[in-house]
Amino acid sequence: MSWIKTISDEDASGKLKSIYKKIKSPDGQIDNVLSIHSLRPHTLTGHMSLYKNVLHHADNTFENWFLELVGAYTSFLNECMYCYEHHFEGMKRFLKNDKRAEKIRAFLEQHLLHNVLNEKETAIIEYAKKLTTSPAEITEENINYLRENGLNDGEILEINQVVAYFNYANRTVLGLGVNTIGEKHLGLSPKNQENEDAWEHEY
Repeated sequence: MSWIKTISDEDASGKLKSIYKKIKSPDGQIDNVLSIHSLRPHTLTGHMSLYKNVLHHADNTFENWFLELVGAYTSFLNECMYCYEHHFEGMKRFLKNDKRAEKIRAFLEQHLLHNVLNEKETAIIEYAKKLTTSPAEITEENINYLRENGLNDGEILEINQVVAYFNYANRTVLGLGVNTIGEKHLGLSPKNQENEDAWEHEY
């Protein structure tokens, strides 16, 4: 499951047990990217708060499928297959169009997403790529380009935070050897977007 020790739900107690209760799926699955925090439960709280507010908050303006796609592409760029597979499945669940999802996957893996996205979405994907692969080269012109393609500053911030979150999550996973062993479901996510404290992962 990972290169460091983790504490299972069965062996958890105190703060960790209460957090696990909030995040597990209806059949008890706790994603390995979350249980990797078990030796420092306060970092799990931080991770979940960031994840929920950045990716699954009612005040976001982009549709969930697209934010999941941005995250999946960021993960693919980082060669984080754990997050890529999880969040591609998450995108597929929200998109509810398996044929289109598979077409998106084919073009994503060829770095040709512009073939299946509109100009605004393509500009976002280009920003996500540059922020992930060469962040020090981002300039104000890149932000102005997003504005020219229809994004307001709040939407630019929203996308920036999604890309930044996935770079954090990817490095957590890659740096500690997290894999999908023991996971029965991929792409689960919190469905109650109105409540920031609702972290339960659902189908």
